[in-house]
Amino acid sequence: MIRVRFAPSPTGFVHVGNARTALFNFFHVRGKKGVCVLRIEDTDVERSKKEYEENLLTDLKWLGIEWDEGPDVGGDFGPYRQSERGEFYKQAVQRLIEKDNAYYCFCSREELEKEKQDLIGLDNPAGYTHRCRNLDMEKSRLRVSQGEEAAVRFKVPKNRQVSFRDMVRGDVSFETNLLNDPVIMRSSGIPAYNFSVVIDDISMKIDLVIRGEDHLSNTARQVLIYEALEQTPPEFAHLSMVMGADNAKLSKRHGSTSLAQFREQGYLPAALLNYLSLLGWSPGDDKQVLTKEELIKSFNLNKVSKSAAIFDYQKLKWINREHIRLLEDSTLGEIFSPFLEEAGFAFERNPEILTWIGKTAKVMSNYHYLLTEIAEAFKSLTKVDFSPDIIKGLRDSGTSRKVISRLFAGISRLDSPVAFSRIVEITQKIRQKTGIKGKELYHPIRLALTGKESGIELSDFIPMIEEGSILKISPPVINMKSRLEIHDH
Repeated sequence: MIRVRFAPSPTGFVHVGNARTALFNFFHVRGKKGVCVLRIEDTDVERSKKEYEENLLTDLKWLGIEWDEGPDVGGDFGPYRQSERGEFYKQAVQRLIEKDNAYYCFCSREELEKEKQDLIGLDNPAGYTHRCRNLDMEKSRLRVSQGEEAAVRFKVPKNRQVSFRDMVRGDVSFETNLLNDPVIMRSSGIPAYNFSVVIDDISMKIDLVIRGEDHLSNTARQVLIYEALEQTPPEFAHLSMVMGADNAKLSKRHGSTSLAQFREQGYLPAALLNYLSLLGWSPGDDKQVLTKEELIKSFNLNKVSKSAAIFDYQKLKWINREHIRLLEDSTLGEIFSPFLEEAGFAFERNPEILTWIGKTAKVMSNYHYLLTEIAEAFKSLTKVDFSPDIIKGLRDSGTSRKVISRLFAGISRLDSPVAFSRIVEITQKIRQKTGIKGKELYHPIRLALTGKESGIELSDFIPMIEEGSILKISPPVINMKSRLEIHDH
């Protein structure tokens, strides 16, 4: 059974690039009926925080990603936080030292920085002279036992190529002479990334590592560590980067980049999941709006593109609107309710109100893409905000006054909510008795009800305000009678 892992660092919020990597792991392993492991790589002591770990778990679950093993659900190969796996790393370091595949390095940070500067411009691409590499190991052990601080470096073999097969990029090779001897254990006892991930992937029996292409050069060092430990490396798949429209790496200056930001702005998790899956991959047809189940069924890692993926915010908004329309009215009402409450509305979350909220939100999605925008648009249902020019124009026009007066008279005798079919009957009678028709008939009605020259179709707007006006919502939805009464003078 195939085992994959997603291994975020709790040093900030989950970025969309990392989220896409998690999704591709999830889609691939679910399609193969395998096991998805969540591992927290929290060895960056200064930047890792518990609240970041809690946030990333929340964000990944919100997006719809599930895992079978992890710090919150347990499993047979834990612990699932690197900070709790120190004994694994110590044992592996000692094995490498005993096999002459690693050595103690006593260079201080200042010495290493000076050495790096001295080598600039010289024929030493590694930027390090490896001066501790050939120290007598027994003397090194003695220095360490006497309390001298030392890191441990992996001994990269010289004058050879290290090669591996990448499922996205094909055959990849690196010259080992271009690689320095990486620190695998810092003098503080904290393992370095290139070492800890190898030990974790071995002990957690990971078969396939799917991650970003920024780790491609790290893979060469990691393959060498696998070899030194006499272990078979997993398969690798390195995903292209996610870029902004200017072909620069996606960053805050392009817009929102974290899952938390997209959630707060009113994107549906299903929409963001759908869009992220299309960054560098396609189902092979023209279909763009896909459910989670459809994505799991159709995802194929072999179809992932090598080219950089461009993040298109407008396309994401469009997909968000399409997913809003896929939801049942009551379900959308439940999801949308927190955004309405944040916008200042108060109501009981009963089925009748939630269904009306969802149905109304779908209509407004014709004009707005995000739930935050739709929540703001709901305010037009609960307030009458006509400009002086609109009011004056309606009162000064004999035709407009006649239409508004007759419409108000027609509905004032009816109980709320007034069915739209009755409005149609009344407007037909106005046309028959006055000869007013077309724009001269309907434009004054639109202005009198909405205060706007254009917008939501009256066939949608009128049922919204009529049905909403009898529900216990605060501030209350204002019905037709109250809106027309302002102009019926």
